[in-house]
Order: sequence, then C-alpha cells, then structure tokens
Amino acid sequence: MKLRLGGLLLASVMIVAGQTAKNQASKTSDALLHDKVSMALTLDGDVRGGGIQVDVKDGAVTLRGKVMNEKAREKATKLAKKVKNVTSVDNQLVLGDQK
Repeated sequence: MKLRLGGLLLASVMIVAGQTAKNQASKTSDALLHDKVSMALTLDGDVRGGGIQVDVKDGAVTLRGKVMNEKAREKATKLAKKVKNVTSVDNQLVLGDQK
C-alpha cells in the first residue's frame, strides 16, 4: 500500500513539475515574441512603434496605442504577423497624434 501511495505521489509531483515547466516555457516565448514584435514596430519608418503597447499571451499579440495614419495601422499588423510563432494579431490601434 505504501509503495502504491508513493508511486501516486511521485506521479503527481512529476505532472505538476511538467505543467510548471510548460507554463514557464510559454511565458519565456511570449516575452521573446513581445520583444521581437516591439523591435519590428519600433524600427519601421512607417509605423514608428515606440508608443505602441504590445501584449502577448500564448502567441496571440494585441496591439494598442496610436498611430499617425491607416497605412501605419495596417503595416503594424503585417509586421507583427511576420514574427515567427505569432499565432494571431488583434490590432486595437487608433488613429491620432502620437504625443
């Protein structure tokens, strides 16, 4: 009986550890995606994305903030989608002065 309980306890610990490692890997890759998308937006002359807020959750990117024109808004979506491992882009950017 003790052996069976010990085996169950060990299996439970291994499952929890595996889920924690998976969650940590997801957070790491989301952070990396955030940095890559932010860099792509910031370096683009049309978008000038320094003021764009980028949020990433499980590979899904959300863009918030202001851009100068519709061309910049559309290009921001294209740039974010080009980043490897981005699964989707929710563009919530609005047109306006970037002050």
